[in-house]
Amino acid sequence: MLRSGRLRRAQGHVAFAALEPRISAMASAESRRMGNGGSVGGAFQPYLDSLRQELQQRDPTLLSIVVALLAVLLTLVFWKFIRSRRSSQRAVLLVGLCDSGKTLLFVRLLTGLYRDTQTSITDSSALYRVNNTRGASLTLIDLPGHESLRLQFLERFKASARAVVFVVDSAAFQREVKDVAEFLYQVLIDSMSLKNTPSFLIACNKQDITMAKSAKLIQQQLEKELNTLRVTRSAAPSTLDSSSTAPVQLGKKGKEFEFSQLPLKVEFLECSAKGGRGDAGSADIRDLEKWLAKIA
Repeated sequence: MLRSGRLRRAQGHVAFAALEPRISAMASAESRRMGNGGSVGGAFQPYLDSLRQELQQRDPTLLSIVVALLAVLLTLVFWKFIRSRRSSQRAVLLVGLCDSGKTLLFVRLLTGLYRDTQTSITDSSALYRVNNTRGASLTLIDLPGHESLRLQFLERFKASARAVVFVVDSAAFQREVKDVAEFLYQVLIDSMSLKNTPSFLIACNKQDITMAKSAKLIQQQLEKELNTLRVTRSAAPSTLDSSSTAPVQLGKKGKEFEFSQLPLKVEFLECSAKGGRGDAGSADIRDLEKWLAKIA
């Protein structure tokens, strides 16, 4: 009896050793396939079926061990794949109309100092270390706000975006609301079309100016304008051919638009890159810094 038990265990070890190369090859093939975005179950099913039949003929105990090892291996590969995709997205895009204060916010976040700025015609980027216990870092990218450039630069950088900060001039908002809404509409559509939707913040800047609108009022006005834009654009004749995908729809059809209807969370906060005591005053960007630390 003792000799028979030892013989079965030895056969089990031999069988497992013989199958090790096959398991490794399967794992390598699956890792490569996941990088190309395939389905886990479909590609592995033929291998699992043949492996199960062979193992059942040899040792049922060995079958359960191998299946457990494969499950752990696939979980680790999938987790590493998702983590690497997320960690590669470290960019925070600062977008908005001209003169909204994007560039000064960019400078304040990096240096804490005030600096006279000019309308940007190209992007600026720098490493930003967030204020949290993990010591994480992000790449801030200030995109031009000029009408002829902003969509072109957004297209270039959107795939690497971990977050989008849409900067609004709160003091000039009333007269710029239509232009702000049109650009925001496009940025939201582009963000929703990405595989990994970025975190989204609307920073209501220049709160140090007396006539600045509150974040709550800006949110309400933007929801009205975006609702009008959505209706207008959906009623326009479609230029899509039969091979094109359907356009992304903002909000819920048949309901007044609200930011809460979007598949990505849109947050609002108030800030002031210039500060309340003139150029030499300290900026009020603490809430923005906290938000960046949260999404890092």
